[in-house]
Amino acid sequence: APESAALTAENVNAFAIAFKNGELKPHLNSEEEPADWDAAPVKVLVGKKFHDRVDDKTKDVFVEFYAPWCGHCKQLAPIWDKLGEAFKDNAAVMIAKMDSTANEVEDVKVQSFPTLKCFQKDGTVVDYKGGRTLDAMKAFVDSGCTKQEEGGAGEEEPEEEGEEGEEEPEEGEETA
Repeated sequence: APESAALTAENVNAFAIAFKNGELKPHLNSEEEPADWDAAPVKVLVGKKFHDRVDDKTKDVFVEFYAPWCGHCKQLAPIWDKLGEAFKDNAAVMIAKMDSTANEVEDVKVQSFPTLKCFQKDGTVVDYKGGRTLDAMKAFVDSGCTKQEEGGAGEEEPEEEGEEGEEEPEEGEETA
């Protein structure tokens, strides 16, 4: 998006030059961070503060990227809350969620909902492909986001369309 909303020849020209030179940054949606973002066991992340929260070298941050209309996300919500509860007193772990219909992060691609990713202390990002049970996800977090059980192999597998347990956005629905 242009830096200035005023449609002057100067602004349009500057925008065109920046575009041609590959200097434009994408416009990313973001809600404002709620004052109580960290009050509940499951922390609430927003686009503009995302890296401030997940790039914490003292903890692994396990994030659910969800859409409010997604049925699989609604099914996962009570389990995710229990996962947050299980790790609420663990200073080395943060369980978090982000509404991906209202928040975008340039370097995090969400193809389907829910998408689960762990941002490890060392900066490594691990896609979670394991089982959607409390025990499977607790074991994953307990292992430092390395061990995945039930229905998930390594991180290398490409996401398949229509993969069980995930929903593609419906036509007309926006995604990140």
